[in-house]
Amino acid sequence: MKGLGNMMKQAQKLQASMAKLQEELGSKTVEAASGGGMIKVVANGKQQIISIRIEKEVVDPEDVEMLQDLILAAVNDALTKSQDMVSQEMGKLTGGMNIPGLM
Repeated sequence: MKGLGNMMKQAQKLQASMAKLQEELGSKTVEAASGGGMIKVVANGKQQIISIRIEKEVVDPEDVEMLQDLILAAVNDALTKSQDMVSQEMGKLTGGMNIPGLM
């Protein structure tokens, strides 16, 4: 029974650490760009888009489709970078343990 008690304490400690990490990840950001930096997207560790900056030179009313593609590419890249950041931080916390449902 003593071993089970220790496991429960460790699980509670891990849970508290994860909650703190998730809060911290909300303030960490990553940036992605497309179109040679004409479109920039910032996302946080909660996979939320924080900002999108579009240089006026890339806005062409005759080619809205290109602008849409550039925005989509930058958003997807920002979200991928954000997910990678979360995975790295969670890996530090869990010591590389594969715990289903954490991410």
